[in-house]
Amino acid sequence: MHDISSAFSCHPIAFVRSPYARRIDAPHQPTVVEGTETGAVAEAIIEFAADFPAAAFRDLAGFERIWLVFVFHLSEGWKAEVRPPRGGGKRSVLATRSPHRPNAIGLSAVELVEVGEHSLRVRGLDLLDGTPILDIKPYVPYADAFPAARAGWIDEIDAAQGRHSAPGPRRPRSTPAE
Repeated sequence: MHDISSAFSCHPIAFVRSPYARRIDAPHQPTVVEGTETGAVAEAIIEFAADFPAAAFRDLAGFERIWLVFVFHLSEGWKAEVRPPRGGGKRSVLATRSPHRPNAIGLSAVELVEVGEHSLRVRGLDLLDGTPILDIKPYVPYADAFPAARAGWIDEIDAAQGRHSAPGPRRPRSTPAE
């Protein structure tokens, strides 16, 4: 039996430089950009920490997609059940992609555009500027893609609303006076 009180220590290897400064600016999912300011898939830079060796990422060149393992650094706690943006009532947090998770860790597959000297240029992400990156892994289609996999309650939403019907970013209820 594992002792669940033991702690793990992680530190960022990189940080995101994204056009999304606030949660309300970013799409709910990287490929759902309807409702964003530009309506286009965003590009961003993953800047590695100054002491992170280039030898650790240089061989990513040639991969079309990569997985980003990151911290939801602006998350303010979590609850066992959340209300997903696509509707359908409350759901178990672990059956959603809510940023408010027990360990505030996220996973996102993004398009790798370019491997730079000490950075990566990526496209199609939903991460906020300053998001800490804990790890990066190559996306390997034969091992990572399961197009026929069932998606539980999301399949029901897709049947009712259409596939890829996630809402765009939420806007503030009122705009403060400038």
